[in-house]
Amino acid sequence: MLTKEELPECPVATTVQLIGSKWKLLIIRNLQMRPWRFNELKKNLEGISQKVLTDSLRSMEEDGIIVRTVYPEMPPRVEYSLSKLGESMKPILDAMEQWGNNYKASLETDGGKKEMS
Repeated sequence: MLTKEELPECPVATTVQLIGSKWKLLIIRNLQMRPWRFNELKKNLEGISQKVLTDSLRSMEEDGIIVRTVYPEMPPRVEYSLSKLGESMKPILDAMEQWGNNYKASLETDGGKKEMS
């Protein structure tokens, strides 16, 4: 986890640094539904490479956004879920979903020329 001194002064820049990649946002979106296994995420996130998924999960675990649970089974089963900090990001993703839906609706009604409300 980064220290306060290592984070940008701007709170928006801090948020972008923690979850600003396309893949991290989509991983968080999925983990809001339920815990996921690595291969489930890989199959669901079309186009993500194994390396990017691994790096994203490790980074978010280090930042305290997700929890990695290893079950003592043979073969070992690993699941990823949101931590309390990760769950606190739900309003951010909800706002992004609402904005995306409004944007799509504006394109259907007027070709995107009208301002969104």
